[in-house]
Amino acid sequence: MLTGLCVLILGGAAGCKKKDDALDFDRPLPPGAYALRRLVDPEMFPDLAAGCPTDDVSRSLLVTAIDRSLDYLAHPSSETYYPLQGITHAQAVDSLMAFRSLLLAVQPPQELAQQILDRFDVYQSVGCDDRGAVLFTGYYTPIFEGSLEPTGQYRYPLYRLPSDLVKNGEGLCIGRRLDDGRVVPYPARRELETSGQLAGLELVYLKDKFDAYICHVQGSARFRLPDGREFEVGYAGKNAGEYQSVGRLLLADEKIKPEEYSLDAIRRYFREHPGEVDPYCQQNESFIFFQESSGGPFGSLGAPVTPYRSLATDKSVFPRGCLTYVDTTVPVREGPHLIGRPFRAFMLDQDTGGAIRAAGRADIYLGIGDEAGRIAGWTAGVGKLYYLFLKAGAAEPGAAPLP
Repeated sequence: MLTGLCVLILGGAAGCKKKDDALDFDRPLPPGAYALRRLVDPEMFPDLAAGCPTDDVSRSLLVTAIDRSLDYLAHPSSETYYPLQGITHAQAVDSLMAFRSLLLAVQPPQELAQQILDRFDVYQSVGCDDRGAVLFTGYYTPIFEGSLEPTGQYRYPLYRLPSDLVKNGEGLCIGRRLDDGRVVPYPARRELETSGQLAGLELVYLKDKFDAYICHVQGSARFRLPDGREFEVGYAGKNAGEYQSVGRLLLADEKIKPEEYSLDAIRRYFREHPGEVDPYCQQNESFIFFQESSGGPFGSLGAPVTPYRSLATDKSVFPRGCLTYVDTTVPVREGPHLIGRPFRAFMLDQDTGGAIRAAGRADIYLGIGDEAGRIAGWTAGVGKLYYLFLKAGAAEPGAAPLP
């Protein structure tokens, strides 16, 4: 499972520009409040035509992502997460199937958008401010050189899941089981890295300590082994340690200038100051365990995530596997530069943001490799997040909470 732990800087994505200090995107919902509200005023609807696929390749990728959500929802275990905030499991399935049929049958974007509005209700995230402001960041799957055996070059391991880590029904760590049966808090990052208690659980070794840390942040990685083979790892679990943003720490200590705030800047700083990797990274108490994984990367639904079509959110407030519409900005390559451009797209809510625990945050999966990492490192756009479900009744003017 990917955890959406792409939070080197903002608490949500791997390397991001500085967020708007006037908005607290991590603000939790008030007790009893819903993350979604149904829109019934057409003036509040997004421009769906701008996000409709215009070619067979983009349409096929969207259909693939939809099918992966439908595969997940076909498992009886998925029903335990519904209803959520007024949305039932049947609504989730029926909405995806209806949208899939429209997507394959209707070609022109304007016509498709109108068909969607005719048949679907549009729900909007209340965001961090009850007015819909959502911070979209990005995550990716890094590719590093690695070795299955320790050498003079390869010295920094990723670890398998320990047998003494106890999870609850949601897969979250509740502690460490001792030999006498007692369950105690699981150690934080510093102790796990320095005590030797993980010896024998090494899965793969990296050349660079901060690269190993990036794997923890992203939740998955691919490795080129010395013999030319490729080795892929994915999320297996984590301790219950609280996440601390390394980027924020570096900013607070004036190690990085705000205008240079990016994953590349953090990499450069630690490359120039290798002795500071542990002092900073070990302040993040969260620690990820990995497993060998092929065919991924996988999201929290257990299905592969699709670049620019899979979204990571807080699954305690948003219905998993469902159809979303994203309206924000994402950097695009223009010559040697990355330039922020409008990004409007239908996406599937298929992953869990480990450090994204609010209605005002979401992570866009951006792909595999260095270029995806550079784009993720500069993705930090404020925008709007919508969910679409088949109409279930007459609408009234204005915007109303979910029933």
